[in-house]
Amino acid sequence: MAAEVKRKISAASARSHTRNSKSNSSSSFPTGIFILLVFIIGFLAWAYQSACPPEPFKLGSPDGLPITTPRIKLRDGRHLSYKEYGVPKEVAKYKIIYVHGFDSVKHYAVIATSASPDLLQDLGVYIVSFDRPGYGESDPDPKRTLKSLALDIEELGDQLGLGSKFYVVGFSMGGQVIWSCLKYIPHRLAGATLIAPVVNYWWPRLPLKLSQEAYSKQFIQDQWSLRVAHHLPSLTYWWNTQKLFPSLTVIAHSPYILSRQDKELVPKFTAGRAAVEGQVRQQGEYESVHRDLNIGFGTWEFDPMEIENPFPDNEGSVHIWMGDEDILVPVTLQRYIAQQLPWIKYHEITGAGHMFPYADGISDEILKELLVGKN
Repeated sequence: MAAEVKRKISAASARSHTRNSKSNSSSSFPTGIFILLVFIIGFLAWAYQSACPPEPFKLGSPDGLPITTPRIKLRDGRHLSYKEYGVPKEVAKYKIIYVHGFDSVKHYAVIATSASPDLLQDLGVYIVSFDRPGYGESDPDPKRTLKSLALDIEELGDQLGLGSKFYVVGFSMGGQVIWSCLKYIPHRLAGATLIAPVVNYWWPRLPLKLSQEAYSKQFIQDQWSLRVAHHLPSLTYWWNTQKLFPSLTVIAHSPYILSRQDKELVPKFTAGRAAVEGQVRQQGEYESVHRDLNIGFGTWEFDPMEIENPFPDNEGSVHIWMGDEDILVPVTLQRYIAQQLPWIKYHEITGAGHMFPYADGISDEILKELLVGKN
């Protein structure tokens, strides 16, 4: 009997010990997994929130950002803000649509603000500059593509009554936009000028070695920023707003991107900007500078070096202007592009940097060469 009781006690003890072992293992091992899962989920939530750009600030009344210049309503309901320069379009002989560069607005229309007023009057030049989508007072375009901006330019010309043909001039990233005009609306162009146009290092017809050499000369933080824009565009906002690594030098307004001549021209290209500088990114950085990066350095649906001459009968002309000391845009790539497209008239200025159109007399030369073919 005693032995039987002992066996029962031993069996009960064994079952109790087993339950305790199971209880201990279930309370210790899963707890560690739980903490790890919480950490992973928390990190992913933080990463997701960091990568998602905020909604852009709204424009217009009653509680939006103020509208200070005229706007047109586009085919999809968006609005495009513009500013006019030169002679009235009703009496103008030459009508130009100007496309501003990266981190800029319609007020920085260098060929209008730096050109001689007498030249504009004598030649009869009308210039309209507009805020590209997401900049200044133009609505953002979440569906923006290379083609859509060319169509915006065409519609701007139509709504302002510029006629069946007009000229286009773009500076820096705005110069890059002119490639889209040459591709998608060549029948609407009377002529085109690309001033220090940004080059996409991933254009297929650029020789790999030449492109890599030019790319390697860019600042390290710029190389990384452009890689993100090209390969991981969904992370462009996060990369350029995080504080762990330096972001794009242009966004940070780094003085290191200025050439010798650029530094001398600072008083000229910054004059009068204080009053309107706040408009540039007022809707938010993502819909302005970050979307610019994604489109400008993303995968293009066409290669500029495959574009055919839009003026086979010399009824118009296309020009590229470059400074040979430009730190932002590699002159070596620009030279190659000009060689591949012999119908483009290439102008290279010795000792000039990226901001050379602000130098005395240069905007006059650019306009005269485009409009009347004279230096």
